[in-house]
Amino acid sequence: MNIMDFNVKKLAADAGTFLSRAVQFTEEKLGQAEKTELDAHLENLLSKAECTKIWTEKIMKQTEVLLQPNPNARIEEFVYEKLDRKAPSRINNPELLGQYMIDAGTEFGPGTAYGNALIKCGETQKRIGTADRELIQTSALNFLTPLRNFIEGDYKTIAKERKLLQNKRLDLDAAKTRLKKAKAAETKSSSEQELRITQSEFDRQAEITRLLLEGISSTHAHHLRCLNDFVEAQMTYYAQCYQYMLDLQKQLGSFPSNYLSNNNQTSGTPVPYALSNAIGPSAQASTGSLVITCPSNLNDLKESSNNRKARVLYDYDAANSTELSLLADE
Repeated sequence: MNIMDFNVKKLAADAGTFLSRAVQFTEEKLGQAEKTELDAHLENLLSKAECTKIWTEKIMKQTEVLLQPNPNARIEEFVYEKLDRKAPSRINNPELLGQYMIDAGTEFGPGTAYGNALIKCGETQKRIGTADRELIQTSALNFLTPLRNFIEGDYKTIAKERKLLQNKRLDLDAAKTRLKKAKAAETKSSSEQELRITQSEFDRQAEITRLLLEGISSTHAHHLRCLNDFVEAQMTYYAQCYQYMLDLQKQLGSFPSNYLSNNNQTSGTPVPYALSNAIGPSAQASTGSLVITCPSNLNDLKESSNNRKARVLYDYDAANSTELSLLADE
């Protein structure tokens, strides 16, 4: 029975405090009550914390988009994270492209120029996919996790203490209002005692909040180190990708440059590079491309061939009577 009475009294007291705060807050909004302003230093700290929270969230979310462009995959990873379970391993885009290239190259034949090139490109794409996976893992551990810990940990504590400070301020201003309205000596004495208590509680909470907010500078220093780690991870990733592509370019170096280029020349039509060993200098146009422009070039070819042979790398249909139609592997 005594416990029940205590609970009822506590509930009534809490309800009274809530109502008092609501009235004070409403009167402040209507301009009918005075409001205790926080000191400028504390206001600046609160503003800095709020700004840090907003930009940290934006940077964190956009980094997640950068590392994982697929929104469905991000949602799946978020769900597994909340369930404290590891998300299943998923093949990424470079790895998938690499596998398609390898399969296509195998289908076309590793002995053909195109098939061999596809296989080499596919292997490189899979290496890039592995590097991409390592970038995501490193960035998530060294960059995203500290940012998320701040949002979900430190800032939540700051927000909680800030809300408590707001309540203590409302209690303080409500006590000031009651003191002003008190007329009887006994009521005034009680109101003065209440004011001293609320002032003390407000000052104490302001100090707690200030100490927490001053930690934002340390947070910035920590996030700076995490940012450096992220930059280093990206630098490693792009350096790896560059080296992989450089190696691939060297492997494909045996393929003709005009065969690999996008043929934008209008002065003539390029012919397979394998014929360049047989076609003499007179067959080359002023642009440097190898073309067959007149029947005399065929005579040059016959005269300079000396029984040498060349293999055609890909099919080519003659555009006019001055050119040759060729089939791959002829």
